[in-house]
Amino acid sequence: MLTRKAKSDAVREDADKAEKSGVWEILSTIAWAIGIALVLRTFVFQPFTIPSGSMYPGLMEGDYVITSKYSVGYGRYAAMPLPFPDVDGRLFARGPDRGDVIVFRPDGIDQNYIKRVVGLPGERLQMINGVLHINGEAAGMELLGTENYTHRRAGRVLGSYEAALYAETLPGMSESHLIYDGIENNGADNTTVFTVPAGHYFMMGDNRDFSGDSRVPVVRQGAGYVPAENIIGRAEFVLASVDEDFVLYKPWTWGNFRGGRFFMGVG
Repeated sequence: MLTRKAKSDAVREDADKAEKSGVWEILSTIAWAIGIALVLRTFVFQPFTIPSGSMYPGLMEGDYVITSKYSVGYGRYAAMPLPFPDVDGRLFARGPDRGDVIVFRPDGIDQNYIKRVVGLPGERLQMINGVLHINGEAAGMELLGTENYTHRRAGRVLGSYEAALYAETLPGMSESHLIYDGIENNGADNTTVFTVPAGHYFMMGDNRDFSGDSRVPVVRQGAGYVPAENIIGRAEFVLASVDEDFVLYKPWTWGNFRGGRFFMGVG
């Protein structure tokens, strides 16, 4: 028969065991949640924010974009910032296709870019009078009107432009996407012929006069030709979008969301 002290000690011991078990269950749940999140981020979806206006009018500064990894396969930056096995090309590569909007990291630049795939390996591309030509065929250009565009960098206004709004249809495609032509006869409106190397892609921003893309060598802070293994994911939809007045550590700005952009598809 247990004494009163023995009973008290047994109750205390049971309480300690229950407390330790509860803490362990919480830690185990957190570890599982982190593990699942890492797996999803590495192999399924990953969010990115749009830091510049290079993809106007479709994507805006402050857009939170969800990209899919499985749709394009897994390259050297699939698990950023964690290392990923060094592979030749991409594991389970599936494209990308012409017209896809892709997040990637150029060689020699510690920064993610988001652009549209316009040139595939082995193709010839050239800008002539502001019109993209692929293998000698001009992209379709339908003028829809003009829109006001304010060019910003790091929050500073660098200029305002009356941008021509076009619906561009790339050669071999039936669907079009919107592009801006903000400066007439800009230096990038006429280029030499680019021949895309094997295993590389040619990327361009939809805001043609304000995009550091494959028309610009990497040494000049452009993208250059993009190796297949540097592709991170394909942009699928805009989760949400905030304007330039939104600051995470200022709660009174949390209402500065752009209406109408929630779950907007990327095309």
